[in-house]
Amino acid sequence: MTDINQALGKVVVKYRTKAKISQEELADRAGIHRTYVSQIERGLKSPTLSILFEISKSLDITASSLIAEIEHTINDIHN
Repeated sequence: MTDINQALGKVVVKYRTKAKISQEELADRAGIHRTYVSQIERGLKSPTLSILFEISKSLDITASSLIAEIEHTINDIHN
C-alpha cells in the first residue's frame, strides 16, 4: 500500500461519509463496481484519472480539491 493510495482511501471515506452515501451508492454514481470502491478506500487500488474525476463528481467535490486533500493527508501520514 502506497502513501498516496492510503491517503486517497482516507479522503474518499471522509467525503463519502460526509455525503451520507454507501459504497454501493458511490459506485453507482461513479459508474464503477462497489468492490472497486472498497479497494480504493482500503488503499489497495489506485484509480485512473478519469475514474478519480467521476468519484470526485459523485462526491460533489472538484477533482482539484480532492487531490489537494490527498496531499494534506499524505503530509499528515508523514508527520
